[in-house]
Amino acid sequence: MLSEQIISELKSIVGKHNVTTEKADRICYSYDATQKSFLPDVVVHPGTAPEICDILKLANRERIPVFPRGAGSGFSGGSLPTRGGIVLCTERLDRILEIDEDNLIATVEPGVVTEQFQKEVEKRGLFYPPDPASLKFSTLGGNVAECAGGPRCVKYGVTKDFILGLEVVTPTGDIITTGGPTMKGVVGYDLTKLLCGSEGTLGIITRIVIKLLPLPEAKQTMLVLFDSIDGAAQAVSAIIRGKIIPTTLEFMDGRTIDCVRQATGLEVPEEARAVLIIEVDGDREFLDKQVARIAEIIRPLGVVETRVATTSEESEALWQIRRSVSASLRKVNPDKFNEDICVPRSKVPEMIRKVDAIAERHGVAIVNFGHAGDGNIHVNIMIDKKIPGELEKAEKAIEDVFKGALELGGTMSGEHGVGIAKAAYIPLEITPLAAEYMKSIKRALDPNNILNPGKIFLDEANPAGRGE
Repeated sequence: MLSEQIISELKSIVGKHNVTTEKADRICYSYDATQKSFLPDVVVHPGTAPEICDILKLANRERIPVFPRGAGSGFSGGSLPTRGGIVLCTERLDRILEIDEDNLIATVEPGVVTEQFQKEVEKRGLFYPPDPASLKFSTLGGNVAECAGGPRCVKYGVTKDFILGLEVVTPTGDIITTGGPTMKGVVGYDLTKLLCGSEGTLGIITRIVIKLLPLPEAKQTMLVLFDSIDGAAQAVSAIIRGKIIPTTLEFMDGRTIDCVRQATGLEVPEEARAVLIIEVDGDREFLDKQVARIAEIIRPLGVVETRVATTSEESEALWQIRRSVSASLRKVNPDKFNEDICVPRSKVPEMIRKVDAIAERHGVAIVNFGHAGDGNIHVNIMIDKKIPGELEKAEKAIEDVFKGALELGGTMSGEHGVGIAKAAYIPLEITPLAAEYMKSIKRALDPNNILNPGKIFLDEANPAGRGE
């Protein structure tokens, strides 16, 4: 535990009401969506960038680890306080500072909830496309730290594609700005892109400059049932080859359909073994033509049934099928390992076959769904931890899934990040020389290894511990 003197100093920096050492409070900040738990020594809620500077200067002086945290919704353990220390929560930094309608940019603090921001800009006819599944509660600072994705990135790109500049507190307690409110800028290294996706290891984001787009006039949604996953994957490539880039191209495999059918009463023909949810947006007058053209392109690829939403309510009903997936998986088994591999989209069928073989080899249930438009597959390994040996089976299956993705030219993580969940597997994807290059950046910026230590790269001399 930290000394009373250090706790007193933290209270003098942020105010006594913004520091807590009560165990019940600390437990609330000890876990994320991985369900792993590490208890911090103290939770601090700064309200300004200078306060964060003072906290980090104190932490460097006393060699106390600091773990930045937004909403704690990550799937890789990136915000977990694996070594106790200070959880630095950005919840109070929650202001939308400016929405500039002339230049199509906004400036926000990191604690702004993603959906709240989207709704605010849409009131003005503007659009912020990144839409992670956690958008109703995840914060923009966390989205930047993890470089969050979502269904719409097939057309619009991921978070880093919309970040023009940042204000950041460095690990040693200084404030820097990167980028700015211009669409172009090539002076010096691109620190904005370096920090986007750095998982809170290189700095604490305190202000974000975001690029906006005009809000599309309309959108149209269709749900297409296929008789095979190969047909669905071929449809994705065929649509894009046909010079149509849909807003989203979401897929579900046969096992996922079975889960959703049981959980929601969804009426799906028995011969349907894959689903695509396809959405297009843009000028209203072109949408019907686009939908008709898509239907024409995919018709020879084993289409069982096509449902097109004609109202916003019908569109929402189609999307509700996709949103029901995660909850429905518990019908398979109570415990889930959610991996987010990414492969070239033409390789999706081959990857699904690999996953099926892995499931059979290790005797575990695996359910697949995700973003077919960019090859991002959410591989859900479903087990019951109470059964002896199940956890070991899952761990072996996870490693084989990662290896399978890499064999196809893919990656272990398309959007969840590394954190602690994938850190042990880094050598499978990143060469020792490239890893050392990255570690040298961390050492240069954070010489005392204060900020989010033990994330991305395992430190064998001081490994993360105390997880439950």
